[in-house]
Amino acid sequence: MKREISVFDYAGDIMKRLPSGGALLTAGADGFVNPMTIGWGTLGIEWGKPVFIAFVRENRYTREMLKKNPEFTVNVPVDDSCKQILGFCGTKSGRDVDKVKELSLTLEESQHISVPGIKELPLTLECRVIYEQKQDLEAIEAESRRKYYPQDVDSSFSGSNKDCHIAFYGEIVGAYMIE
Repeated sequence: MKREISVFDYAGDIMKRLPSGGALLTAGADGFVNPMTIGWGTLGIEWGKPVFIAFVRENRYTREMLKKNPEFTVNVPVDDSCKQILGFCGTKSGRDVDKVKELSLTLEESQHISVPGIKELPLTLECRVIYEQKQDLEAIEAESRRKYYPQDVDSSFSGSNKDCHIAFYGEIVGAYMIE
C-alpha cells in the first residue's frame, strides 16, 4: 500500500538522510533494476515543477541506465535499519552484481513511471528527467575540486574521482510512503 505525501512536508527528513547515510537512486532499463547509494542531491522548484536533482558520475552504470530510460526513484530510509543496504549499493556496481537479488530487496511498482520503488526504503519519490547538465570541473571552487575530484583514482571502479558528475533534474511526479 502507498500513502501519498506532499514531498515538501518531508523535505527536512530527505535532506537530513542524504549526508548522514544516504538514500537510493534507483534506475531501470532493459528489464533490469539498479539501486545506487547517493549522498548528494537537492529538492527544489525548477520551471514551476517540483524537482529532485541527483548527481551521478559520468562512468557509473546508473548513468548508462538513465540514458536508456530517463526515469528514477529516490528511495529514502525512515530509520537507521538500512545501513547494510546503503553500504552494499554504494560499493558494488550493477555492471557486476544484481543488487536487488543479492539483498533480496522488495520492488514496489511505481504509479507514474516504469522504475520501481524499494519497500525497505519506504519514502519514495518518482522522477522523470527533465534536464541534465555535466559539471564543469574548472567552474568548481578549488577546495571542492581538490577534495572530490583529485584526478588520481581511475574512473572505472567505486571510489573513483577522475570523472565529474552529471546533474539529473528529475521532475517529481509522485511522492509516497510505502506501507
